[in-house]
Amino acid sequence: MASHNLAHIKIGDLEVIGYSVAGEETVVAIPQLDVCFDIGKAPDQIIPINNILLTHGHMDHAAGIAYYLSHRNFCGQSPGTILAPQNLLGPIREIIDAWGRLDGNKVPANLVGVKAGDEYQIKPNLFARVFPTKHSRGSVGYSVIEKRKKIKPEYAGLTGPQIVELKKQGIEIDYPLEIPIVTYLGDTKYVDFSQLEYISQSRILIAECTFYIDEHTGRAEAGRHMHINEFAALIEKLKNEHIIVTHTTQRTPMW
Repeated sequence: MASHNLAHIKIGDLEVIGYSVAGEETVVAIPQLDVCFDIGKAPDQIIPINNILLTHGHMDHAAGIAYYLSHRNFCGQSPGTILAPQNLLGPIREIIDAWGRLDGNKVPANLVGVKAGDEYQIKPNLFARVFPTKHSRGSVGYSVIEKRKKIKPEYAGLTGPQIVELKKQGIEIDYPLEIPIVTYLGDTKYVDFSQLEYISQSRILIAECTFYIDEHTGRAEAGRHMHINEFAALIEKLKNEHIIVTHTTQRTPMW
């Protein structure tokens, strides 16, 4: 039986599953891409996913790290990979080691420290690109991008043998193409993310919006979260096909 009642949002051939309530838990996964953004309390449904993309170290986003790794080991799975801001690797390792001592078993883990501008290969043509956010020290967001090569228009009508001949001559007949599939902002105050094309053109944007009452703009600023007025201004500049809002509070009425 699943440990959590997660939301399921179907978008084409992808399914976004997760749960996100500010201060309680945030975990958002796309199994088809083999990624989970933040881990929350490590619900059973995300244990088979091989790549955890952690945005920051706050408890409601990161509490399940040790359980995720330990349960994979218990089930005979390979160690999961956790991408996390570079400044969190030491504390994460300490937590894993402490739980290993408590449990009496070493907890295997593949920890990868990241910073803004880094890329991590998830699959042969699938990469996670890291960008900075403004929430806590070192906090980041992630865009999952498919990379392809496409033939240049001037060579599109050539036959196979003609293309082979050009390649023998060392002529580049194709060019790199990036397809941003999904971007996850994590917790962040307002940033003009439209300046990053791979974010503004991601097919899916998963973005936080924590505060909705006009009088709470100060609280949003103090907590380094997004207010609905800022969020509305941001999405006006973006070109995403689908936008999923996360990190609402228990006090936020949904109607």
